[in-house]
Amino acid sequence: MNFNSLRYDIPAGVVVFLVALPLSLGISQASGLPPFVGLMTGVIGGIVVTFLSPSRFAVSGPAAGLVTIVISSIETLGSFSLLLVALMIAGALQVLLGLLRAGRWISLVPGTVIRGMLVAIGLLLIIHQLPVGIGYSGGGGLLAFLTNNSPASSIITLVALGLLWLWTRTPIKSSKLSYFIPGPLVAVIWGSLAVAVGDKLMPESFESVPRIMLPKFETIYAFGEQFSRPDWQGAWRNPSVYLIALTLALVASLETLLSQEALTKLKPQKPSPSPNMELCAQGFGNVLSGFCGGLPITAVIVRSSVNVNAGARSKASIFLHGILLLLSGLLLSNLLNTIPLASLAAVLMYTGYKLAPPIVFRMQWQQGLSQFTPFIITVGGIIIFGMLSGIAMGLMAQVICSTYKSHRNALQLSCYGDHYVVRFHQNLTFLHKPQLDRLLAKLPDNCVVIADADGADYIDPDVKDVLDDFGASATERGIRLSSWPV
Repeated sequence: MNFNSLRYDIPAGVVVFLVALPLSLGISQASGLPPFVGLMTGVIGGIVVTFLSPSRFAVSGPAAGLVTIVISSIETLGSFSLLLVALMIAGALQVLLGLLRAGRWISLVPGTVIRGMLVAIGLLLIIHQLPVGIGYSGGGGLLAFLTNNSPASSIITLVALGLLWLWTRTPIKSSKLSYFIPGPLVAVIWGSLAVAVGDKLMPESFESVPRIMLPKFETIYAFGEQFSRPDWQGAWRNPSVYLIALTLALVASLETLLSQEALTKLKPQKPSPSPNMELCAQGFGNVLSGFCGGLPITAVIVRSSVNVNAGARSKASIFLHGILLLLSGLLLSNLLNTIPLASLAAVLMYTGYKLAPPIVFRMQWQQGLSQFTPFIITVGGIIIFGMLSGIAMGLMAQVICSTYKSHRNALQLSCYGDHYVVRFHQNLTFLHKPQLDRLLAKLPDNCVVIADADGADYIDPDVKDVLDDFGASATERGIRLSSWPV
């Protein structure tokens, strides 16, 4: 550790802690789990994963993008203890992917599928957190949703969203205020103040507002009781455990590697961190998180970018943020218990909006159907069928669209008077046979046909048969062939 950098790393670590604290609590709350789980996950990511990670700036912890997977997984498996087994298996798979040097294959994932995945995660975050934000008590249909809610929670959420938006505007964003007092912290402070004032002025309205419930750790035994344990006996014969483990491993690895790639654009490192070592570090972190009763861990670009922008120089800032998360959970439970769930829901809804801004849909549409189709299929597939199925559907749609575009542009016919040029832009397979038949049928009698096959290193025998048949009948039609493939 370079002690000369501590004057930069200590302030950066405090800023990252202030951002990570409300996010960790909010992600845990959104997953339907005690807030202690989110804090513990942040501690593991901030200390253990950081120690193993090759990156000096990547901040790991619970990820908002995995909330929907956690919720659906608990519903599928029936218990959080079974999810912990799946998480440990997912961590082991990540270590295996790192050892197999699979990190390099991240570049093969199409951008349309990645953007679709992020948009779907954002939309699901908004959908899941909207009832919490308005204090919806459940039951009934749309009318009940609109009427059976809490005005106090709704006001807290709306003001918190306004503050989060204000913190992204130029006057505040360009000042140091946004670094040392980040938007999520402002939203949380507003919520706590609103509840404190509301309890005194309008107790009948605010006493029912749900709040964070962190336990007090008066003894070591009380602290140990907060840890959940994996249910190994109930997991081995449950095939859903392995499917969820695979989903967690793939999505967590994808988010980690994408965050690492984005981070290199913000703060290049020499040498560049190994994606394979990063996968191993995240895998060990998830194994430990699953064993201790935590949430899935990934490298998170939001916290990582805050770390860089705050002036971090080494890993010390990330270690400090993890230690501060631990101390806050142990010593500041009374203070944290004043935070209303509505303000945390606002933080997560705004995070969802940043993942799924309307401009992304417009940009994908402007790139054409070959880009928009896989994107929207990925979004719809994830929302309707789940993360792994949606990604698989998006990948298949992208393969089909890319194959179609490539197939369509493989052959070209140009006319120059009575001279026609047939250009082969790529290798030709049997799939190009119908297209070649249609193209050759357009050639008139008594013309000159020139074949430009420089772009094709391989021509399938079925395609060659079509070319040979045309060459054999060309003389009868008065067609002269030049550079014709034989």
